[in-house]
Amino acid sequence: MKYALSSLALAASLGSAQMAAAQTEIEFWHAFTGRLGDLVAEQVETFNGSQSDYVVKATHKGNYSETLNAGIAAFRAGEQPEILMVFEVGTATMMAAKGAIKPVYTVMEEAGAEFDQSKYIGSVKGYYTAPDGNMLSLPFNSSTPVLWVNRDILSEAGIDPDTDLSTWEKVGAVLDQLKEAGVQCPMTTAWQSWIHLENLSAYHDVPFATQDNGFAGTDTELAFNGEAQVAHISAMGEWAKDGKFIYAGRRNEGGANFRAGECALFTESSAGYAGIKSEAQFDFEVRPLPYWEAVTAEPQNTIIGGASLWVMEGHEAEDYKGVAAFLNFLSSPEIQAKWHQDTGYLPITAEAGELTREQGFYDANPGTDIAVIQMTAKEPTENSKGLRLGSFDQIRTIIDEELEAVWSGDKDAQAALDSAVERGNALLRRFEQASQ
Repeated sequence: MKYALSSLALAASLGSAQMAAAQTEIEFWHAFTGRLGDLVAEQVETFNGSQSDYVVKATHKGNYSETLNAGIAAFRAGEQPEILMVFEVGTATMMAAKGAIKPVYTVMEEAGAEFDQSKYIGSVKGYYTAPDGNMLSLPFNSSTPVLWVNRDILSEAGIDPDTDLSTWEKVGAVLDQLKEAGVQCPMTTAWQSWIHLENLSAYHDVPFATQDNGFAGTDTELAFNGEAQVAHISAMGEWAKDGKFIYAGRRNEGGANFRAGECALFTESSAGYAGIKSEAQFDFEVRPLPYWEAVTAEPQNTIIGGASLWVMEGHEAEDYKGVAAFLNFLSSPEIQAKWHQDTGYLPITAEAGELTREQGFYDANPGTDIAVIQMTAKEPTENSKGLRLGSFDQIRTIIDEELEAVWSGDKDAQAALDSAVERGNALLRRFEQASQ
């Protein structure tokens, strides 16, 4: 009997090894750490456990820029993953990478997978869609900026925590009160270019760049040195000089300050929800991104940030079948609804948003639907459907440098934005020439 049991155990072990060997491995490179990294790992583990044909191996490759650069270097070396996470500003770069990417709609068609492109939310998928309407990459983590509020600080400063913060004019008045009350960090921000220039432009329906913000062609020029943008950056520059706006860094360094309870107001991604909910020891709230009443009677729509999943060329047909299965899994209403609820990222399908509402999540967590409403309440215009600009990661660096000169008082807003436009246009011309 002991021999028989040993034989059975050996047979089972060999069977498991053969099954594992038979599984097709799919490499997935991403840019998430911390809570978001844990949630990606959970998705991958759930997929791997749901079937036995494929196994996805998720690998963190650094921040967004580092992950994109790692993918490009790997492709040149013939060692590219099947799936690469690329942030939204890398979209034009990926589209121009001839022979490097396999469009998602093609992957799905060739794999015989069911793929209804109409079920994806238009304001989300539009960023990653070709002029013919076909999706080039799959939206994965899509967010939009909102205003986070530390209600406790407002109360301690003698301000009604329910005070209207819908416009920047009203925010400015509250910043005055917070400063007078001795608050050391009335407001901070994350991702200054994305929120205070890219989204500001879309939200007020003014161009960030010509040629429909780059969607209509690579012969585009930057236009974010217009009246509305200059007025906003000027106001923020004044707030910085007065200690009402505290600049913490180019990425999300300000998030640590807000989560620690140091700052009253914080402009950040809706996806800040995951970290704020898990760390904040204070009463917090999410509000819509403010708009300037002096510029528009009502705001247009904000645009997305985050990343999409690109499929890389150079793999076997069986690999792409696994990719198709994984991407369909990620798009399913149940998985999307959970991702949306856990992270604050937008649901990429209408079904996932409806399921979230049916599950009572929005009722139990007031404000978590603000990002969805902000993105979908109005049909996007040529100025508000997003950005598709070459070399945009480098252009953002230029913008960061120029904005920092405003915050430090070394330049006024007009001079800084004029300089950023001039420097950025030089990069756009090089990208245009390289794309021809």
